[in-house]
Amino acid sequence: MLLASERRLIADHGRRMTADRLVVGTSGNLSIRAGDLLAVTPSGHAYETLTPELVGVHRLDGGAVDAPLAPTSELPIHQLIYGHTDALAVVHTHSTAATVVSTVVDELPTIHYILAVLGGPIRVAPYATFGSQELAGNVLAAIEGRSGVLLANHGAVTYGPSIEVAYDRARYLEWVCDVWLRAHSLPPPFTPRVLGGPEMAEVSARLGGGYPTTGRSREAGPEGAGAAGAG
Repeated sequence: MLLASERRLIADHGRRMTADRLVVGTSGNLSIRAGDLLAVTPSGHAYETLTPELVGVHRLDGGAVDAPLAPTSELPIHQLIYGHTDALAVVHTHSTAATVVSTVVDELPTIHYILAVLGGPIRVAPYATFGSQELAGNVLAAIEGRSGVLLANHGAVTYGPSIEVAYDRARYLEWVCDVWLRAHSLPPPFTPRVLGGPEMAEVSARLGGGYPTTGRSREAGPEGAGAAGAG
């Protein structure tokens, strides 16, 4: 089976998205890039019955290579991100907190240092109809210099060098959105403190450009990428 490993990972992470409540029903989508090909979730198929064989393989231009079902309607988002970043995996969620935050702000501020993993404050891409090239363009503009973005009145998109990293970034983003909402639910004069540029720069330096999802070696130095496992 073409891209067998990638298709298995897509099916597995689709089930994880449901279990982690990052999606409702058949919403959301995932993809993995392998050279000039993409393994991507099909449109409108339940994750609990999604098998690797039903995960489609498409060229970067969207043409089907081995795809028994139509691809996700948000394929244009995936295509633009792959075409303009170093992404090797993309995750699109409809998680509750991220969607709520996307309806009330233009940017999620750095109320927690974990946003350094995604590049800093998270912008909200202006609303456009799902599946449209306009929405894909809005996402690409808003995600510049970041590895995550909120979609106004819609959800969130994250990417990374692997499906595991992209998926974990989606979970981090949802958690920070939930923290922001809880902080803002407190009555005045309580408002969330925001970490400034110096604080976030120090965190970014300590992370060393990474935030491992599979543990770190005991030999990893305190200023290297391995230090990102702390906290």
